[in-house]
Amino acid sequence: MISVVDLEKRLSEQKLSSMYLFWGEEKYILDNCVKKIMKLFGTIVKGINYISIDESNIQEIISDIETPAFGFDKKLIVARNTGLFKKQGKKKNIELEKLKEKIEAYISNNIKEMSESIVLIFIEEEAEKSKLLDIVEKNGIICKFDEQKPLELQKRLKYICDMYRVNIDNSTLQYFIECCGTNMQILINEIRKLIEYVGTNGIIKKEDIDKLSIRQIESIIFDLTDSLGQKNVSKALEVLHNLIYTKEPIQKILITLYNHFKKLYIVKLCVKYNKDVISALKLKPNQTFLVNKYKNQSKLFTEENLEIIINELIDLDYKYKIGLIDIDIGLEAILCAYI
Repeated sequence: MISVVDLEKRLSEQKLSSMYLFWGEEKYILDNCVKKIMKLFGTIVKGINYISIDESNIQEIISDIETPAFGFDKKLIVARNTGLFKKQGKKKNIELEKLKEKIEAYISNNIKEMSESIVLIFIEEEAEKSKLLDIVEKNGIICKFDEQKPLELQKRLKYICDMYRVNIDNSTLQYFIECCGTNMQILINEIRKLIEYVGTNGIIKKEDIDKLSIRQIESIIFDLTDSLGQKNVSKALEVLHNLIYTKEPIQKILITLYNHFKKLYIVKLCVKYNKDVISALKLKPNQTFLVNKYKNQSKLFTEENLEIIINELIDLDYKYKIGLIDIDIGLEAILCAYI
């Protein structure tokens, strides 16, 4: 298995393999690498030297490999979400297992011929350890596309800004990621808006991000909770009203608030008993930058405060579901009660 960085380097050097297996959560970079492979491959004619395969026609893959790319030296086959690399449960799909064994045997016995006439890309949601995975790894390239860590995201975003001759410093990039999340597609959409706004040789500032960027609800909830912890109830209500005004579903606001206060309570206990916050919150590698934010915010509340708010949110959810209270009024009441 190679890293995303190494894969991108190979593609930038125009090194094309005959077989790939890609999977992971970072869809934007994955799709971008597939596009680069297709560009390196050259002219593509669908149905002749380019075949698209999925779960519905995966049984045709061997036939597609064996059929010549009439008029072309090689054929590109993209097999997406075939189920071949997914771990099956107790009730195994016998037909799929037989097909997998057949494909394993075929690739093993014909790898030399395939390397001369085929570029095969498997793109999956997940890829469990298996004989087929080992065969691909031995004869091609496998790469898992994990969501990027903040420093990696900063490098990619800085590169895009530099391309357009737009300036942004590291602290502003970090703030941008905290506001907009870690999804690469969303970040690129948002940074492009900022680049257009400031123009060539412009400087992206925090106030530009606040003015133009669509912030993730989790980031906004941090603001609300900060205001509440500082006893600034009017500001907390203003943040809540802005969320409602932007048509964020009220149920989603309630759930996000509950999860946020629950995390603050867990962090409070972790600090008290010297436990690892990352493990307790089950943070992904690209979310570890949130630890200090949670720790600092948890200092604004006592354990008792957090227990009360969590129980009030649970109680509001119950009363709302049975029609005893309007959820908007209930949320406002909970915030107003914290003085």
